[in-house]
Parts: sequence; structure tokens; C-alpha cells
Amino acid sequence: MRATRRISFFTALFTLAFSATSICANAQESSSGSWSSSTQQGDPGGADNPYRTSTTHSEANGRIIDKTIVEVRGPDGRYVPYSQTERESVKVNDTTVRTIERNYATNPDGHPTLTQQTQEDRRTQASGDSNVVRTVSNPDSNGSLQVIQQTLINTKQIAPGSTDTNTTVLSANGSGGLSPSVRIEEHQRQTDPKTVEFTKSTTLNDGAGHWNLSEVRQGTTKQDDSGTNKEERVLRPNAEGKMAVVERTVTREGSSASGEKRDTTETYSTNVPGQAGDEGLKLVKRESTLQRSDANGSRSTIQQVERPDAGDPNAGVRVAQQAIDIVRPGSNGVAQQSSTIVTTDVNGNTNTVWIDMAKSNQPPPSIKVDTAPPPKKK
Repeated sequence: MRATRRISFFTALFTLAFSATSICANAQESSSGSWSSSTQQGDPGGADNPYRTSTTHSEANGRIIDKTIVEVRGPDGRYVPYSQTERESVKVNDTTVRTIERNYATNPDGHPTLTQQTQEDRRTQASGDSNVVRTVSNPDSNGSLQVIQQTLINTKQIAPGSTDTNTTVLSANGSGGLSPSVRIEEHQRQTDPKTVEFTKSTTLNDGAGHWNLSEVRQGTTKQDDSGTNKEERVLRPNAEGKMAVVERTVTREGSSASGEKRDTTETYSTNVPGQAGDEGLKLVKRESTLQRSDANGSRSTIQQVERPDAGDPNAGVRVAQQAIDIVRPGSNGVAQQSSTIVTTDVNGNTNTVWIDMAKSNQPPPSIKVDTAPPPKKK
């Protein structure tokens, strides 16, 4: 049985982000390295407002500018601006790249209003060491930018394949200044030519000058003849304040001689739907991605998510969602692209919740991940 279900605008856009396929249509390339693209998306039931985006990209004299405009359909059926993002990157000198991103919302008069600005200065040394200063500012009632957060990231190359990274997040303290609120220490060590061990510790400031360990992530990444295997454990404080394993992920990445690529990630957690949480680690999600291409230039990507049934958590995982993306070459260099998202309900019925059809001649890569927050209905 196959049904088409109407879903909310939020759900559709969140699901689309998972699918990792934001289709770029009607792209136009120029010899200067500039291009433009547009996309239109919506759910097949038509219950919610579709949205569309237009993006322009330009490169000149070491300066890269990307501008994206999101429009939603208004009550009269016409598309109206909803939000706008401008991102500019420029090489300041041989070691420093500055990136400024500005986010705008549309005010009641239809004009863009700055809502947030993020500036990042990244300095990289020949040794591999790097320093990043990322500053987030919001406009006050007078339109003047006020810093609300700053992130300092320092990375040192200890040896080939081995690095130490220290991150400090400073947040507004209510007194007009910034105070450290989060500290992150990351260590990555290459123990042999095919194995890397990593640890990431996060501590939080309780506001009274005390730093408390909130999370530790540790694991290994190994290369073998079949591909890459990664295991990670997540530890957090338990009821007694001691660090305990609450999650474990196992990722396997491999490819075949024909070029087929398959990635699988299994997540085990103590937080199991339908259980009290004291049953130990149980499989709560399996994500798999299969990528294929043929000699004709066609490409397909199938992403699948399996989850346990909250009503019967001991029955194992079942397919909850699939995202299918297909790109076929067309005439005059124009590719035919389609993206479909299908969910499975508790009765095993499949529901198509999102469909996109597009054409694109944008230079590769023509598929990109859309991680922007979904626009709300007006």
C-alpha cells in the first residue's frame, strides 16, 4: 500500500536537510568562476507553502561572495522574500582568511533587516598550526552591532596525523562583557599508519567560577582493505556524578571495485524509546548511504534510516525513512535531477513526503547539503 501524506512545513524541511540533497536548478556558469542557481521545493500533498531559493556565487581577486535568498509563497500565491544570507571570504594575507556572514530577515515592509553577523579570522601557519577567532554579533535596538559570543580555537600539529585543539567559547555575561562559558580539549594521535585515536572533552562553567566536565568522546579510526572503520563512545555524568557510557557509534565506510560506495553508522544508546533507560546500550538507529554511478554519468544516492518501534522496542529496528536522489545527464550538459523522501508509518505503509524535480548545469559538485534552519510560515 502506498499513500501520500501531508506534513508540516517544519517536518518537510528538516527531512530534506537529512537527505543531504538540496537540488540546484537553472545554474548558469561564467568563465570568471561565477554562477547562479535556483531551486523550488515542496511536499507532494500541497498542504504547506512551498519555498524557493536563489544563490549567486562569484570569485574575483581572491574574494569569494555567496548570496542566498529564500522566498515563501504568500497568501496571494506570489513568492515573497523571507530571509537572506550573504557570505564573503577574502584572503587578508598569506596566512589569514577572513569570512563575514550576514543573516537578514524580511521586515513587515518587505525590506531585509540584519539579524546577525558572524566574522571569522583563520590564521594558518606553515607548520600546520592554526588559530581561529569567530565573533557573533547581534544588532541592538539602535541597529548597532553588539558582540554576544566569541569562539577561540587553537590547533597545534604535534606530529604527522597528531594534533591538539583547544577551544574556548566566551558568552555575554550580562555586564556588558564576555566570560568563558565552554572549554573543549581535543587530542588526535596516530598510533600506527592505519590507526588514529581521538578524545574530546567538554567542560562547562557553572557561573560561580567552577568548571564541570559534561561530556567525553573517545574512539578510534582504522583503515583496512575493506575501507574505514570508526568507533566512538560518549560518556556523561550519571546520577552519582561519575562519567558513564551513554552512547556508542560504529561507522563503516567502504567501496567496491565497480565504484559503489556504502556507508553505515549504527548508534547504541541507553536512551531507548519505550524503555526506562536502565537496560544498557541498545541499538536505536542505523543510518546507511549507498552511492552508485554508471558509465553514462548517471548517479544515485539512497539514504536510509532505521529506528526501533517505540511500541515494541525489543522487535529491533525497522526502516523509518528513505531519501533517494538521482542525477541523469541530459542534452547540452543539462542534468536531470530528482529527489524523493519517503517515510514508513507504524503499519508499514510508505508515505512520500517530499519531491523535487530539477535541471542543472552548475559545475560540479552540483549537490550540496542545506543545513539552514527552515523558514517558518508567515
